[in-house]
Amino acid sequence: MSRVAKMPVAIPSGVDVNLKDDQITVKGGGVELKLAQNALVKISSQNGVLSFEPADETREANAMSGTMRQLVNNMVVGVSKGFEKKLALVGVGYRAQAQGNKLNLALGFSHPVIIEMPAGISVATPSPTEIVIKGADRQRVGQIASEIRAIRPPEPYKGKGVRYADEKVIIKETKKK
Repeated sequence: MSRVAKMPVAIPSGVDVNLKDDQITVKGGGVELKLAQNALVKISSQNGVLSFEPADETREANAMSGTMRQLVNNMVVGVSKGFEKKLALVGVGYRAQAQGNKLNLALGFSHPVIIEMPAGISVATPSPTEIVIKGADRQRVGQIASEIRAIRPPEPYKGKGVRYADEKVIIKETKKK
């Protein structure tokens, strides 16, 4: 059995988990997340703890039990605490400004780049060179952060661009004559 699936998911107070035959619903903090249930995984709930087991002895069921456990754990953590990604802008004149659910970026192009945030995702700019993306759905927070980074990824010679706050950019040495 998958080592990840062996660890049970504890449900904190204020979080409600509904198990139906085709869907798992996690509610808490005014947020509701849904996940389609997989037929290869058996999920049981006892005393505020969710446990996951493969439905049969196949390799796919074993792998999927660990995957489902982690996805449900991410949903529980998302509705109770939430997830956040921090981005940093490096470069002269590079700046960001949050305006409601829109992010206005000046990244050295001839035009400003405006990104609309989907429902459930909030964006903040504590300083003009920092972006903080928050939300309950871990996958969507990471996807939005990745899309913003892809607009101007860090280049290897000066390190200019949008990078994750904890990302290390290896600077190349320029050609010498």
